[in-house]
Amino acid sequence: MKLGYICTNYNNSHFTVDAVRSLVASGGGRHELHVVVVDNQSTAPNIETLQALAREFPSVVDLLLNERNVGYFPGLNCGIRRMRERHPEVQHLVIGNNDLQFPSDFCERVERNLGLLEQYAVVSPDIVTLDGEHQNPHVVSTVSRAREMVYDLYYSNYLLARLILWAARVSRSLTDRRDEQQHHTAQPIYQGHGSCYLIGPKFFRHFQEFWAPTFLMGEEYFLSKQLSDQGMQVWYDPAIALTHCCHGSLAALPGRRTWEFARLAHKEYRKYVKGF
Repeated sequence: MKLGYICTNYNNSHFTVDAVRSLVASGGGRHELHVVVVDNQSTAPNIETLQALAREFPSVVDLLLNERNVGYFPGLNCGIRRMRERHPEVQHLVIGNNDLQFPSDFCERVERNLGLLEQYAVVSPDIVTLDGEHQNPHVVSTVSRAREMVYDLYYSNYLLARLILWAARVSRSLTDRRDEQQHHTAQPIYQGHGSCYLIGPKFFRHFQEFWAPTFLMGEEYFLSKQLSDQGMQVWYDPAIALTHCCHGSLAALPGRRTWEFARLAHKEYRKYVKGF
């Protein structure tokens, strides 16, 4: 099997090192692996760590150093273009965060389920955090009216957002969505968690790259709309699983800055999904 992995990196290169090493170990020398790491203008020590990784796996790792931080999906698109340019024979890609850990049987599972990537443009795997929580299926069918109203309040004011977040954590057993509880069931879903997707030949028959109207956040919705405009959906399948070191990829961003990115993404989201 020829399998590609594309991730973005921003001042947390140790996650990228762990992700690439776990993927290579999963390949067991049986599979041809190619990795494009897209660095979004990290500090010099972080870049040096990535350069050492490229030297460790010279036939696997391709390091793309952006001169500016272009964001998450735009950065992944840089990686898709690089992969397609240098390795057009690689038709199956794992795309997402750098804070992923691939289990020892990951490549075997992908190989056994390559048919999914022939049938579906985008496959969301079973993503499990370090404390055992399943992050997929992210949204099975739709977002409720009440939750849309809360989103508008959340993005109206930062202090209010902190209060809403605190209240949601306190009342989690009552307010948390139940979608992730369906993690045992393979099914079409509205949105898959943005930390990782698998794409294959069907994706590239319809698209060149991800639709990326925002710098950061909201990627789940924009990908679902990109697919739905062509009459397709994300497919969730627990047959492919991996670990997500949750929020590691955002560790270098302060809380308010992350919220501001999300607020801008929400404004873009409201152009397509009206509030109430």
